Amino acid sequence: MSNWDRWIGRSFEQEDRLTPAALARFRATIDSAETGETAAQAIHWCLCLPDAPTAALGADGHPLRVDAEGSFMPPIALPRRMWAASDVSFLAPIRAGASVIRRSTIATIREKRGGSGELVFVEVDHDTLADGVTAVRERQTIVFREAAAAGALPASPASAPAAEAPDLSDWTWQRTIVPTEAMLFRYSALTFNSHRIHYDRPYATEAEGYRGLVVHGPLTATLLLDLAQRELGANALAAFTMRAQAPAFAGEPLYLVGRPAEDGWALAAIGPDGGTIMAASAR
Repeated sequence: MSNWDRWIGRSFEQEDRLTPAALARFRATIDSAETGETAAQAIHWCLCLPDAPTAALGADGHPLRVDAEGSFMPPIALPRRMWAASDVSFLAPIRAGASVIRRSTIATIREKRGGSGELVFVEVDHDTLADGVTAVRERQTIVFREAAAAGALPASPASAPAAEAPDLSDWTWQRTIVPTEAMLFRYSALTFNSHRIHYDRPYATEAEGYRGLVVHGPLTATLLLDLAQRELGANALAAFTMRAQAPAFAGEPLYLVGRPAEDGWALAAIGPDGGTIMAASAR
């Protein structure tokens, strides 16, 4: 038996309610033009939120991972955590006022050594029910990494390379936004996410080696889903799969793009240097 086998199958359930006020704040955060009682296909990431006491948070703002009765996430010692990928199925819409239950189960835990050192991948299955009906099913991949090597941290983080907008002529759908510090702050508040890379610039640059405040992975995915909704209409998708490939930063252009593909659409978030921040597909 591996060190993690006893954590496989561990489950956790949370309850919530999508209030009209929460839905309004979600729309305001991403500057959505949608109206009505039916929420967009990203609202599930803003429900059934982490509620660990402040005293139980680690240095990065995430709950401490300890081997204790009632703990859900395994006690992985690697300090850096990121949301790496998700495979989402949309089964039913979620409306304002819905009573929501999310059941989370640890599906797999894998250790790997990569170019950046030791990695641990944890896959978690989430079932989100709204008024007793399964609305969203998701397999989320979380990766834990070693701390950034002290010698690798820039003394003065470089700014994004100055360049013209990348060539997006191959993409049918295009929308450009610049995520602001206010947007990141609002999304952190909306999701009760206290990971310091999203609001504490000295921590993000000095402790984790980023060049600025990092845009939340779920926020980037939400903006891609918002792009699809603008083009296809509300709650049009049956499935959405994404993989984070590089960080996006506050204050830098984020190019949201899409085009028809076999059995659906290809989507991406492109950075100012033309590199892919997030690759996604939808149907």
